Amino acid sequence: MSNHLANETSPYLLQHANNPVDWHPWHAATLQLARARDKPILLSIGYSACHWCHVMAHESFEDAVVAAVMNEHFVNIKVDREERPDLDQIYQNAHYLLSQRSGGWPLTMFLAPDGTPFYSGTYFPKQARYGLPGFPELLLRVAAAYREKRGELAAQGQQVIAALAAWQPEKSKDDVTPDSTPITMALQQLNSDFDPVHGGFGGAPKFLHPAELDLLLRQAHARHDAQTRHVALFTLQQMALGGLYDQLGGGFCRYSVDDVWDIPHFEKMLYDNGLLLGMYCDAWLSSRDPSFARVVKQTAGWVIREMQSPAFPLPNPLPQTGEGANDPPRKMNNLGGYYASLDADSEHEEGRFYVWQRDEIRELLTADEFAVASAYYSLDRSPNFEHRAWNLRISKPLDEIARQLQFDQSRASTLLTAAQDKLFAARAQRIRPGRDEKILGSWNGLMIAGMAKAARIFRHGDWLRSAQGAMDFVRTTLWQGGKLLATHKDGKTHLNAYLDDHAFLLNAALELAQTELRSVDLSFAIQLADALLERFEDKQNGGFFFTSHDHEALIQRNKSGQDNATPSGNGIAAQALIRLAVLTGDTRYADAAERCLKLFYPAMQQAASHFSSLCNALDEWLRPPSLLVLCGDAKETAAWRTAVAERYMPRLIVIVLTGNQEGLPHSLDKPISPTTTAWLCRGTQCLPPLTKLDELLTELT
Repeated sequence: MSNHLANETSPYLLQHANNPVDWHPWHAATLQLARARDKPILLSIGYSACHWCHVMAHESFEDAVVAAVMNEHFVNIKVDREERPDLDQIYQNAHYLLSQRSGGWPLTMFLAPDGTPFYSGTYFPKQARYGLPGFPELLLRVAAAYREKRGELAAQGQQVIAALAAWQPEKSKDDVTPDSTPITMALQQLNSDFDPVHGGFGGAPKFLHPAELDLLLRQAHARHDAQTRHVALFTLQQMALGGLYDQLGGGFCRYSVDDVWDIPHFEKMLYDNGLLLGMYCDAWLSSRDPSFARVVKQTAGWVIREMQSPAFPLPNPLPQTGEGANDPPRKMNNLGGYYASLDADSEHEEGRFYVWQRDEIRELLTADEFAVASAYYSLDRSPNFEHRAWNLRISKPLDEIARQLQFDQSRASTLLTAAQDKLFAARAQRIRPGRDEKILGSWNGLMIAGMAKAARIFRHGDWLRSAQGAMDFVRTTLWQGGKLLATHKDGKTHLNAYLDDHAFLLNAALELAQTELRSVDLSFAIQLADALLERFEDKQNGGFFFTSHDHEALIQRNKSGQDNATPSGNGIAAQALIRLAVLTGDTRYADAAERCLKLFYPAMQQAASHFSSLCNALDEWLRPPSLLVLCGDAKETAAWRTAVAERYMPRLIVIVLTGNQEGLPHSLDKPISPTTTAWLCRGTQCLPPLTKLDELLTELT
């Protein structure tokens, strides 16, 4: 028997559609039902790749006895945090206020029928353990408290509502003029928190911090700061060597449970990998370390192989099992949006798809292949996964292993490649983790931007077509009637899009335009920017709300500038609007970015490192990006573009004209001639046209 989730599209909600719990989706009708029955709401928020969400589901939500208690005392609502990040943000904040602890998933909230929270937690076991009460016992206690202490809980709830409102940034009474002080403070804080032994920040668990790493690398180059550059590059190196990174298939898991990057929670999220794909491109430009190029190549391959939908059914659909090692190449023009995530679990065990037994590997390889692979992947050490298996990580450089085994470098490399191919093929035969096939606008924006940058820097046409295919899918599917929607699954597109959807896709459209200028991408960027200003901006105080002006009224309307697992929507919006102003000459966009920065500037001065993406926007507001326009002979212009792309210049926007683009703004409308020509503008100053590559490179130095 199914509950009220059976008609949803979210894979996470559908996982619970046959629970004995009488689950409802979050709808106005569900809140009205709670009011009519005078029952509190049990709100459970999670996502399909979440390991502990699965654990709580198996222990409690699939148990008929526990479900009976839930159904008797509560109206039960299940929410996919990826579809409804607005609800997740609000109730994570409320959880912190109620418990004085950071939240996570699953998030378990108890609400009055009007949505006001009065008790909260995260994972609760069925039986008491880990210092937590058993879930059935907790349910009865909460239900009794709601019956017997209604007035006290209502008063507490109003205090929470007031505290949530107080968290909103307030416009300074004075007309502040931001300077670079928060940027300097952020660098000091991040350098202080740096782990010099293993990289990253702080201790276990260790997260990826792409916004912080981006700020560090940009400022290291701008300030010629060797130590700050080391912090960024060493952290990226250690992450890529560890078990956090899928050494065979590419792609990063969400975070490491230890401080040495050995063992992750094994879910792979699209947003992490989109951000890190671009970050490793920048790291390669900064250092020319070949390990960074390896990560880009493997991760881009994984994205196309496993995470991209077809734009329409292919004549011969590719199998969904296996990792596609022997599949024919996809027709790149058939690629659509990117899927959301891969589960941590397969066969009800976390990491089962990824970890190995040493003897299993020995049987697959020749003696020499095993000798190299064993030393390379730490198989000659004790098991690192639950004392019983190995999660592959790189422990020694290949040249050192070659010397120890008395192999020449070429032979060691050949042996390692053969071993990797065999392990990859063997792993492809295992039962795969589940894949959440929602196509989310915001996360697609992050991956499109990463793939577009990778295609530009490594001159890889398939990656560009992948990014363009995803953007075409977004533009034709999620953009409906002049309005952006948030998610698509199984032919259904729905839910109001959020700030992050608009900001991340705007940034992605600008990255695509720099890789290959298509008029349709630039037009879409302008549409997204106009929607940001019209539907999200706080005209009176500055900054952008997370939800649009016509969104459902909730107990809080967030306007946050802090980075989390993804960069702040306000930070990326400000950066992208500044760049769009440079491209189009339309000062409305830069003015909105300025209002945003002035609103958040006091908060940035208090906790600068938490506002890294806004610090990047502040840097570009203080020193606007330069604009380089190239056109002329196609082959020579491409060579010039390649020469420029080989340098790490994050504050340079490069556009190549072919003569086929229409409707270009005045700043890009240059005369096309057979002679390759460069137009370089810095702020309001434009240089005379340059017709020699060495002159251009000198100007860019």
